[in-house]
Amino acid sequence: MKAFDRRDFLKLSGMFAGGLLLGTEGGRAMAMDKGSRVTLFKTEDRREGVRASMKALVTNPVKGKNVLVKPNFNTADITPGSTHNDTLVALVEELWIMGAKSISLGERSYPLTREVMEEKGILPFLKKLNVEVIDFDHLKEKDWVLFRPKKSHWTNGFRIARPVLETECLVSTCCLKTHQYGGIFTLSLKLHVGVVPTTRHGFTYMQELHRSPHQRKMIAEINEPFKPDLIVLDGIDAFVDGGPMTGKRARGDVFLASADRVAIDAVGVAILKLLGSNDSIMKPKIFEQEQIAKAVELGLGAASPSEIDLIPGNETSRGYRDRVAEILKKG
Repeated sequence: MKAFDRRDFLKLSGMFAGGLLLGTEGGRAMAMDKGSRVTLFKTEDRREGVRASMKALVTNPVKGKNVLVKPNFNTADITPGSTHNDTLVALVEELWIMGAKSISLGERSYPLTREVMEEKGILPFLKKLNVEVIDFDHLKEKDWVLFRPKKSHWTNGFRIARPVLETECLVSTCCLKTHQYGGIFTLSLKLHVGVVPTTRHGFTYMQELHRSPHQRKMIAEINEPFKPDLIVLDGIDAFVDGGPMTGKRARGDVFLASADRVAIDAVGVAILKLLGSNDSIMKPKIFEQEQIAKAVELGLGAASPSEIDLIPGNETSRGYRDRVAEILKKG
């Protein structure tokens, strides 16, 4: 398999350059230099949270597009161990309403992807909603694209599932939780570990990742070859310690939406701080977290709190938004 070279990467990056413009509100363009928009909607209802957080972004990146949804189906554990079925169903329904041309779902789980989906009972819902399931476990060899960025912490680079690279529109949905096995937190950046194979050509990518002291930087590096057009974070339930499968639970009662992985992760970490989390979350400044710092270095999103425009989804959400923003601005 031919590795991605710099020319390939620049070409691929150009495909997503237009995604930096996040829409208009009252005739005012919201570009990256005016703030990466993250909407925050306070709710205990997942259907309402999906709809309202997406609506508050005032943008429609899916209309007329073939959409690929990447959920958090690493395992079938109860939310936030994995994406809640209600969240995924509501998200797909909203994408159809927004005018998606087609919708597929792509995932690589642990253990086998099909087994995880069957245990969650999500397959009948996806069939009813006319969603094609792309099981990354069964991708052909040519559909795992080798990427070797310079100065990578991956020994021999990493492979990305081709559907993620080639989709017209990538929509990711993640949970709000800590990660006890070295990641510190699992939000949108860590979600995309699922677009890398567990093992290929006898090389165990996940073993290298989880044994490396550079795990958090490697997570950010995985995100370099592609860019989601929309990210929706379900924070109704959270793990404030433990994770990613099981852990100490807390109620966040919040949904976030953004097109910026760094910005939404920074806000997510701020919410974990608000809820009261472990020392690995509470002590470091948000933009000193290695996942976020490396993602900033790679130019994947907002570089500081001042570049994040945190928008309350309604007046009821404003107080919660203000508390999160106060934590966020400390960096």
